[in-house]
Amino acid sequence: MKRTMMSLIGAGVALAAVTGVAAVAAPGGTEGGAPQGASRMPVQRSALLCPAPTSSEVGDTTYTAFAPKGTAGADTAKGTAELLPAGTVKDSGGTGKDGKDDKGGTVEGPQTVAPHDHKPVAPLKAAGTPVTATTSSSDAPALVGTADGASAPGWSVQQTTSVAAGAGRGLFGLSCVAPDTTFWFPGVNTGKDRQDYVHLTNPDSTQAVVDLELRGKDGRLAAGSGEDIAVPPHTTVPVLLSTLVSSPGSADTDAALHVTAREGRIGASVQATDAETGGDWLPAAADPAPGAVLPGIPADATSVRLTAVAPGDDADLKVQLATPTGLITPSGLQTLHVKGGMTTTVDLKDITQGEAGSLVLTPADSGSKAPVAAALRVLRGKGGHQEMAFIPSTRPVEERATAADNRAKGSTLSLVAPEKGKDAKVTVTASAGSGGGSAASKTYTVKGGTTLAVEPPRPQGLKGSYALTVEPADGSGPVYAARTLAQPQGGIPAFTVQTLPDDRGSVVVPTAGQDLSLLTD
Repeated sequence: MKRTMMSLIGAGVALAAVTGVAAVAAPGGTEGGAPQGASRMPVQRSALLCPAPTSSEVGDTTYTAFAPKGTAGADTAKGTAELLPAGTVKDSGGTGKDGKDDKGGTVEGPQTVAPHDHKPVAPLKAAGTPVTATTSSSDAPALVGTADGASAPGWSVQQTTSVAAGAGRGLFGLSCVAPDTTFWFPGVNTGKDRQDYVHLTNPDSTQAVVDLELRGKDGRLAAGSGEDIAVPPHTTVPVLLSTLVSSPGSADTDAALHVTAREGRIGASVQATDAETGGDWLPAAADPAPGAVLPGIPADATSVRLTAVAPGDDADLKVQLATPTGLITPSGLQTLHVKGGMTTTVDLKDITQGEAGSLVLTPADSGSKAPVAAALRVLRGKGGHQEMAFIPSTRPVEERATAADNRAKGSTLSLVAPEKGKDAKVTVTASAGSGGGSAASKTYTVKGGTTLAVEPPRPQGLKGSYALTVEPADGSGPVYAARTLAQPQGGIPAFTVQTLPDDRGSVVVPTAGQDLSLLTD
């Protein structure tokens, strides 16, 4: 029996290091460090998925790929990292699993369109220096990428698209996502003024089967074709969320989307466009938990709207804003009640009042364990010159986080230490530029209960774009981060916000030969 346990542990060590998506911790251990009887290892292989960027004829997209240099314990052999075009399923929805109808007959289903070419996009040449690629094509495909060796730990890809005109004009930014089996998207919209598409991308050689469930203020919305969505191998499927509700009258202006892969794994991201307020990508929120931190609300935000979903039991949350000087309670919103299985939306208006901030949600009852996921829709500008972006709840930075695409102007880094009395100390490093320049770094201390918004360091002699890495010091209090990229378009304050969760460049694994019983209650 003990030999079996030891074999399982050995397999777990190898699997965790290769996939980079699993960690094993002893009871009472913390995510940020290695618990007793375990150690941290750099991942040996990473996977990322980038959705199709835009269908606009006036859109320009930049991909920026980056891997931090000198990850401790990483394979010193030269690594590889590249993205390859994926196929696209056109006119998806309603065909059912395997293209069969309810009686087993063949259905005239959507067609899979193969990519025009198979050239790698933004192949990484070396860790420590970002690589960029651009496209202005309105039918640019989704991308499926892998990294191994020295390029795998912390490999990040940023997809940034500028759309000059039309519905959804503005700046769309997204950190390409790792494949998984479940995603939560609070803040989606099925109303007539919004077009929200969820992009489902399958990185593997076998078909994935996905269920989509929408939840609104009264619970689950009537579903049309949200079950048994087939996603072929190495292919992306876009689904318009308003087609999932049974009738226009049932459309909620604010809802939450739950994406579940019942077979295989996928990457999922939501692209939201609005005729009045532009558009941006809505990334998945952190996994539902009893509390949530949403960092990086710009100082000049003119409207902030919170959507929270409680997947299980009712949740009562204390709502606070972490300002540059401390935690405050928004006027008239000491607590927020979210019914189990439903969403709650609150208009926070211009909550920041000219100072950068971060929203902190904690259980109103310290003993509550009801999980929630949340996201903010943020507007900048006024009248016909407004632009929207999204800030989902995110994970803390435990070892390191990365923002791959930063420019000479327009980047703001927000750091929040949400717990009063627990200061955070972090080192922020600007990489070499994609076209030249040398790395630079700076250390910041964030007082517990506050948000620090700074213009990050820039490489000396910068040419091109550069990456930022955020690394907490040993013994630092919890810290969360977000990067805002502002690139004005005429009178439009175009911007996008990316949260910076831990890059999971390393995983906690048990020591080889350790008894599994030491890791269980």
